[in-house]
Amino acid sequence: MLSEILSITGRPGLYKLVSTNKNMNIVESLGDGKRIPVYAQEKVVALSDVSIYTQSGDIPLREVFKKIKEKEGGQQVSLGSKPSGKELFVYLGEVLPDYSRDSVYAGDVKKMISWYNILTEHNIDLEEAEEAEETKEEASAKSETKEAE
Repeated sequence: MLSEILSITGRPGLYKLVSTNKNMNIVESLGDGKRIPVYAQEKVVALSDVSIYTQSGDIPLREVFKKIKEKEGGQQVSLGSKPSGKELFVYLGEVLPDYSRDSVYAGDVKKMISWYNILTEHNIDLEEAEEAEETKEEASAKSETKEAE
């Protein structure tokens, strides 16, 4: 599921992929449900491709979301309307103690928390999403193996 949830540079919020075409994609805003075209030249990132820098490498965003969900008991994160950078880093330190202090910025943490809140608000189950992604990856690997034979 996280492979179908997109962040589009220059546009607020998250979007669900509805349809793909040669030169554009159609996405639906998770915020207001409006469908819009996204053209090939726009920078689009699937949440499944995002990771957070740690001292020992990268950790996929879905793993960080799971840790936030455990900490918050499945509820949204409430840090106030305008948390300071220090508050954001304290929160991230509680969730992911070994995050890279040199590579992760306050804006990254704020965006990550915002994304988590949007996913929680729309009842997107992170465990179900991960299982679906793993099933797709396994099916893809099997078909590649058969083609190679």
